[in-house]
Amino acid sequence: MDISAWLRGLGLERYEAVFRDNDVGADVLPELTADDLIDLGINSIGHRRKLLAAISALRSPLPNPPLPAGEGRVGVEAPPAPSSAERRQLTVMFCDLVSSTALASQLDPEDLRDVIGVYHRTVAEIVGRFDGFVAKYMGDGVLAYFGYPRAHEDDAERAVRAALGLIDAVGRLEVKTAKLQGRVGIATGLVVVGDLIGEGSAQEQSVVGETPNLAARLQALAEPNTVVIASGTRRLVGDLFEYRDLGAIEVKGITAPVQAWRVLSPSAVASRFEALRGSVLTPLVGRDEEMALLLRRWERAKTGEGQVVLVSGEPGLGKSRIAVDLRERIHGSPHFHQRFFCSPYRQDSALYPFIEQIGRAAEFARADPSDIKLEKLEILLVPASLPDEDVAVLADLVSLPKSERYPLPNLSPQRRKERTLEALIRRLEGLARRHPVAMIFEDAHWIDPTSRELLDLIVERVRSLPVMLIVTFRPEFRPSWSGEPHVTTLVLNRLRSAFPECSCRAGRRA
Repeated sequence: MDISAWLRGLGLERYEAVFRDNDVGADVLPELTADDLIDLGINSIGHRRKLLAAISALRSPLPNPPLPAGEGRVGVEAPPAPSSAERRQLTVMFCDLVSSTALASQLDPEDLRDVIGVYHRTVAEIVGRFDGFVAKYMGDGVLAYFGYPRAHEDDAERAVRAALGLIDAVGRLEVKTAKLQGRVGIATGLVVVGDLIGEGSAQEQSVVGETPNLAARLQALAEPNTVVIASGTRRLVGDLFEYRDLGAIEVKGITAPVQAWRVLSPSAVASRFEALRGSVLTPLVGRDEEMALLLRRWERAKTGEGQVVLVSGEPGLGKSRIAVDLRERIHGSPHFHQRFFCSPYRQDSALYPFIEQIGRAAEFARADPSDIKLEKLEILLVPASLPDEDVAVLADLVSLPKSERYPLPNLSPQRRKERTLEALIRRLEGLARRHPVAMIFEDAHWIDPTSRELLDLIVERVRSLPVMLIVTFRPEFRPSWSGEPHVTTLVLNRLRSAFPECSCRAGRRA
């Protein structure tokens, strides 16, 4: 495999020398991780994501359906040929280029062909990044499925995030004499999928139902550079995004008006649990023993004997709900409360849970200029009494520009990472000197490698601090701290209505 040609195909030929100087060949390339790319000095998150997506494709190459002559496909897998059609819930996305007819009149046919090819590859790459399936190219239109051939618990969310990403990416494509704009329609509903239609290279697997038609109609009604979703999708994504209610829209081919929303951006709600279920929660039922254990650990932590509680369970068993209830029960006692959230879409973003927590706690607003954000950060860090060098490092962590007040030391990438972890540990220690600290670290199964490294340090450090750290995760996550004397494991099982049982398994210290 020619690494240089591979990088040029991704438009990242600037890294050829870096790969060559670090002996990254065809045998090493498929094993590279996000941390490896950071160590190579690839600081652009966008470039790292593009490289990781392409590396993932190298690890498990899949056959691709045929394309019109000359068009390539990136991140698109061929669906399996099932023996029969099946009914399933599917999220369908339609995307097309705005004013493509005008574009055709401005460009030579060969140039137009190149533009459409770049557009198709861009859409396919982003859809593939969210594990969607590009089902068909129709001139300047693209049809994609989320939930087939592989289903996920968050297919509707994946579709919306992919749509926002491709609107942004298409708008940034460099095309001669033209500014490209996309628009997207998304709908979710029950379909019949899998029937083979057509013959030979034209054969494809059809999706039958109202959902594809609705997605296509919403796309046609969408304004340039916008994403419009139907009620079925809106119900599934909850408050994960910010919206503009478009009201009931008359849609050709559908009898009753259709409620639609324009998706504006990801929301500022950090907790996936609260975003999907709303802020008004029903009372916690059937977890009295688990809650009693957490409260005992909290009382012990407040005396300076730090505690770590590992809360494990399948999705939907109440890991986040227990954490929310604990916060409400200890609300009246003086303490600092910190919540950290891992994201399935930020697993290659170093220290994402900590960056997000700082921005949320400091109340950064999107429109805040850098000097205002720095002032907010200073206020946030006052209780921890950090030295100026730590403030400079944390300001750099949240992407604030260098300032004369807090000059950033000239450090190597590795030393800067070490100083950042040290500053975050000192922030925790500074808070704990003033009041006990309750830390909740949610969804650790999605943790990025650098945050995992920091969490290892925190687990060790809290044993001598008035801190209780709760880490929630699904069973596939394998914590390395279970045998420590200050660590308790709490496994959530399904509740039994007729014969209640203790659904926790405590560690050494009950």
